[in-house]
Amino acid sequence: MPIAVLAAAAFALCAPGPRYTCVVDGDTFWLMGEKIRIADINAPETHGAQCAYEQALGDAATRRLIVLLNAGPFALEAGTRDRDRYGRSLRTVTRRGASVGAALVGEGLAEPWRGRRSSWCGGT
Repeated sequence: MPIAVLAAAAFALCAPGPRYTCVVDGDTFWLMGEKIRIADINAPETHGAQCAYEQALGDAATRRLIVLLNAGPFALEAGTRDRDRYGRSLRTVTRRGASVGAALVGEGLAEPWRGRRSSWCGGT
């Protein structure tokens, strides 16, 4: 069930300091002062990556999420949990019924959420 449908939002990479509408990494962004974790995926880390491959893939996922969020109106859909342990809103991002997270998975920039983070560093 959609929580919000947006007419327009301009996303960029988050800078240090207060955040309002920006992208943190491939599965986390701020929208109008609310921190949102994309609920249906896990993207590689960009802050504290465990290897160079994870860092590079995380940077690519972050850039791609910016493009996808800026591509037009999208809906935020609530799932079974409203917030994660860090206080972020958990939402599936959809556009015309298709998951934006699934697009990142299809492009090899994320994996489906399986209840925990995986290693992007070959099992290290």
